[in-house]
Order: sequence, then C-alpha cells, then structure tokens
Amino acid sequence: MGINTLIFVESRYKVNRKRIKQAVENVVTKNEISSPVEVSVAIVGDRKMRELSKKYKGEDKTRNILSFSQTEGETIPVSNGETLRLGDIVLSYPQVIRDASRDEMLVDDKVDQLVEHGMLHLLGVHHE
Repeated sequence: MGINTLIFVESRYKVNRKRIKQAVENVVTKNEISSPVEVSVAIVGDRKMRELSKKYKGEDKTRNILSFSQTEGETIPVSNGETLRLGDIVLSYPQVIRDASRDEMLVDDKVDQLVEHGMLHLLGVHHE
C-alpha cells in the first residue's frame, strides 16, 4: 500500500514531518484501506487560516483545522487499485499551539490528533 503525504509548511513553523506521515498512515491502516492513498497537509498561520475559513465556511475567524475532501459526498472505495486522492488538511500552527497549551499536551501530539481528525473527515467520518 502506497501512502503519499504531501506536506507544505510555512517556513517559520517547525513540525515533525515524519510524525505527520505516521498519523496519516495510522488512519489509513485502521480503516483498512488497501488502495494507494494521496493526501496533502498544509501548516499555515492564523491569517491564512482566517482567509480560508471566511472563503469556505463563511466565518471570519481562525480555527485549528480545515479539511477539503476530493470525494465530498461520495462513498470511498476500500480498494480498486486506483490512487485515492483524499484531499487536503490545513492546520493553523498558532492555533494548534494555543490548543496544545489549553489541553496540556505536547504540540506534536496535538498535530497528530488533528491530522487524524482531518483524515477521518476526508474518509467521510463526521462528528455531531
């Protein structure tokens, strides 16, 4: 099974790329996806996240995560051999730091948690 995790990080943020890739892989494995998978993860600042939130959610505020599915509303095939291009996960690093502090967690652990949360959204698992 091939997992292609494309990672974009604004230059001033230091993130553990291996852990991000591992978080993606964990979700793919737990959900028994055997097709090759492609997903992108972007780490941005509050200003960029606010722009995205305003444009796509109609809310003029920053948030910790946004996910953009390439297969919105479609059932994700578990395996047909084709690469599953799941979509994009965007994290606001300053918000992740604030959330990690609030939750008394390490920043890398909060990044992992949010990447896994975003992956579930891309796979069509939503929370109420």
